Amino acid sequence: MGATLARVLKRATLVTASVALVAVLAVNFGSPQVNAAPSDGGQVADAPTLSLTSLGADTDISLYGLQGTQTITVPVPQGLTPGALTADVELPPYVRGGTLIVTQDRRTLSRIELLMAEDTPLSIPLTGARVVDNTVTFTVRSRLLPEEGDCLYDPTVPLQLSEAAIDYTGKEAAPTMVADFLPPVLQKMTIFIPQKPSAAESDAAVGMTTTVVNRYGKQNTDIDIASLGDDKAPPPSGPLERNVVIREGPDAAVSLQGGDGGVPALEITGSADDLANQVRMLSSDLTELALSSKVATGPINPFDATPANPTTLRDLGQPGATATAFKPQVVVGVDQTRLGKPVRDVRVQLKGSYTPLPSTVGGQVVVSADGETVDRWAADSSGSIDRSVSIPQSELRRYTNLSVAVDVAGDVGQCGDFQPVTLQIDDSTTIDSTPADPPEPAGFQSVPQALMPKVQVGIEPESFDDTARAVSIMEGLQRISGPRIDTEVVTLASAIDSGSPAVLISAAGWDSDKVVPPVRSSTDGELEVQRLGGGGPARLTLETTTPFASLQVGRSGNRTVVFATSQAAPEQLDSLLGWLDGDTRRWAALEGDALISLPDRDPVSVDTQVAAPPEAADNSGANPVWWVAAGVGVVIGASVVALAVHRRRRG
Repeated sequence: MGATLARVLKRATLVTASVALVAVLAVNFGSPQVNAAPSDGGQVADAPTLSLTSLGADTDISLYGLQGTQTITVPVPQGLTPGALTADVELPPYVRGGTLIVTQDRRTLSRIELLMAEDTPLSIPLTGARVVDNTVTFTVRSRLLPEEGDCLYDPTVPLQLSEAAIDYTGKEAAPTMVADFLPPVLQKMTIFIPQKPSAAESDAAVGMTTTVVNRYGKQNTDIDIASLGDDKAPPPSGPLERNVVIREGPDAAVSLQGGDGGVPALEITGSADDLANQVRMLSSDLTELALSSKVATGPINPFDATPANPTTLRDLGQPGATATAFKPQVVVGVDQTRLGKPVRDVRVQLKGSYTPLPSTVGGQVVVSADGETVDRWAADSSGSIDRSVSIPQSELRRYTNLSVAVDVAGDVGQCGDFQPVTLQIDDSTTIDSTPADPPEPAGFQSVPQALMPKVQVGIEPESFDDTARAVSIMEGLQRISGPRIDTEVVTLASAIDSGSPAVLISAAGWDSDKVVPPVRSSTDGELEVQRLGGGGPARLTLETTTPFASLQVGRSGNRTVVFATSQAAPEQLDSLLGWLDGDTRRWAALEGDALISLPDRDPVSVDTQVAAPPEAADNSGANPVWWVAAGVGVVIGASVVALAVHRRRRG
């Protein structure tokens, strides 16, 4: 018993230790290959250090087993070259040291020896790494030395490289052609439009937003919008930033303007019909052919991204998944936005393989949906996977993580005898589904897929503020969408009367009875909650009122509508949208169908479709939505933000 306790204490002590760099040997083969800057282009900034998260990759690198391997691919802006991979390093317990080796195409770029020490970050040289098509790919390999004596090494605990970042060298090169304007790494874009934008200018600004957010994906590029007079030029942009000017005019063109040795702005001009085509060009393959400082395009038809059913991961633009570990696990994402519509009755035909297990070890393949086991079967000697798995409707979300894992148990022999298992799910895996009308689940989890294939955005005419709100909303919706969302900006009245899916922006209040949000309030303090399942609305009169703003998702006939409104408090709506934009995870986490915001409080989500508690169901026929109305009244009347009638958290 005493010996066991001593081992546990020793293990706990070692887990907290870090790794120090004792020796670095960088082996270079050939001179570094740097992205060539145009001969007449400017250099705009010194090289940055960028985290893997800002580059669209996972910030942590996990290397399992005594010999772990992971391949990393990151973008490289023009004029820069990767100098080093930096990270905080933590060895697994009961490991006395090891070696990290970085290779590319069978060439060793660097080799680092590791020993136990405390709080020392690691810098792994990438000198000599070849850059191809503005990306660099290299492999990090680990070789660990377990402690001598008793075999206490746990292969399920990886060597962890956390807070990983790329330290670039060189200077970012300014673009000289339209084709090079959008760099491999973009941290921020500012879109300049007139103070009183036309419908076409607002439409182009929203289209440019969805184009950029979709292009850069997990880089989470920040989008700002600003006003600019007709006779003014945009200010110079910062490092890894870009400025875009949108103006309606007689000549259709996309051109580089200004720069003065730095990064020029991109000016997009054209008539009302031409502006949308110029923006579509930037989201198409035609951009690669824009090999001059000024180009123009004719009509371009929007691309219909709705795939066939059933469809494969490959057709959805999703790669297969591979993991090598002692208990490997991979995730297959069932993304309704990539399917282009709300769905139900989802069936996944998993295809892949895993390393056959030796006779001394047993195992099973376990499939779970967001943590809930939906299928399992015994691992066999064939190591093949070809199995149909159904996802229960109760577990289906906008994005459902379908996890596949090989659970290993049995005698794994002496330390290091048992080798890691490789699990692979192929991109030929198919997804079959049935369209869901109305969407299930409803509310925020039904968007943006219920707004596809094209959504109208209704704003007040010539409103810069409404255009900025439209940009903010579509930026958030695009961040949680796989394909680019096709948009059309129209007047608010047109979008209300339309039969198309819509985003309706009425910042000062909602006074239309043609389309009604789930929750709305009048100036006399009466709160009205729609009963979406049928029956009349519930009403609650408040003695005192606090102006509130809301973002809501409702249904009008057979279409889904997003409402952005307030109770005569436009600034509160802007505060709500700013809160959502402040953390890229907030849009994905929204639940229920109404997000309500009060001054100086965090917003709270409410589900107006929640059923009444069992004790409320009596023979009087009382409307259960009164429970929701009362709950929302507490939030608004007393400014209590702890209420969340429906809040379901997902990992």
